[in-house]
Amino acid sequence: MGFTYNVGAELEFFYLKNASAPELLDHDGYFDQLSSYPASDLRRETVLNLAEMGIPVKYSHHEGAPSQHEIDLEYTDALTMADNLMTAKLVIKELAQLQNVYATFMPKPISRVNGSGLHLHQSLFAGEANRFYDADDEQYLSMLGKQFIAGLIAHAPEITLVTNQWVNSYKRLIPGYEAPVYVSWTHVNRSDLIRVPSYERGEEASIRIEYRSPDPACNPYLAFSAMLAAGLKGIEEQYQVPAPVVGNVQEMSPQRRQSLGIRTLPSSLGEAINLAETSELLYEALGDHVFNSLIENKKLEWDEYRSEVTDYEVSRYLSTL
Repeated sequence: MGFTYNVGAELEFFYLKNASAPELLDHDGYFDQLSSYPASDLRRETVLNLAEMGIPVKYSHHEGAPSQHEIDLEYTDALTMADNLMTAKLVIKELAQLQNVYATFMPKPISRVNGSGLHLHQSLFAGEANRFYDADDEQYLSMLGKQFIAGLIAHAPEITLVTNQWVNSYKRLIPGYEAPVYVSWTHVNRSDLIRVPSYERGEEASIRIEYRSPDPACNPYLAFSAMLAAGLKGIEEQYQVPAPVVGNVQEMSPQRRQSLGIRTLPSSLGEAINLAETSELLYEALGDHVFNSLIENKKLEWDEYRSEVTDYEVSRYLSTL
């Protein structure tokens, strides 16, 4: 189609005291400006190192959970962004290790707090023109952009194995912790799978969509391939985009969500495998070898997890059953 697929990334992670247990390094909150030494110094040093390596950072700040941080990488073409993400994760871990701190991209290392996401901002350009921009649309979003959203909405459940590829990924995708659970889109609310950030006049290049389910432990090369394939399928086949959700989708009754045709993302790795295994779109996007290897490896992981008796089961059932 002749487009350039641009991606910007919000990379979330935790700084912990060590890798053996999730001991917090700070107890600060969202955008907290307290020093939280050494976490804030570590994050600042990481940003400066990335800049010296030619990886521009747009923002960095403390995230909502204790000891959780975010570094936002400036948007660029998808292949460069995948490279930048892999490099950034290595730099974050290495600099933390030098300070006897452990940085983790595990999606949900601590119960009952927000997990770490990898929110991905996406747009299609033709030369210097943002093809998601339409000056005549009420929300400045073009029909092509809406069809791209429709493609992601239609294929989101079957590509979730790629965007959320670990057993632990699905401990994050639960209600109440700022992670998407339902397949919906909106212009405002951050509980939906897809959000279209507000347009600032004169910033046509900034019109984009934000896909919120991926986590930082995913393979960005595979994730970008799957998301792009889904979006382009919506454009090629002119999918009809559903109406944007008004209100908080997580606070709606099941009956209300059903009436709006809102589906759910897979709730476990096993469910994600079953959906991906029959996906023609994912097979075409990844190719025979990668697709089959992914399914095989994830089945092994799921079987291994199902065979384990967890601490939760022992503490809850051993003394009562």
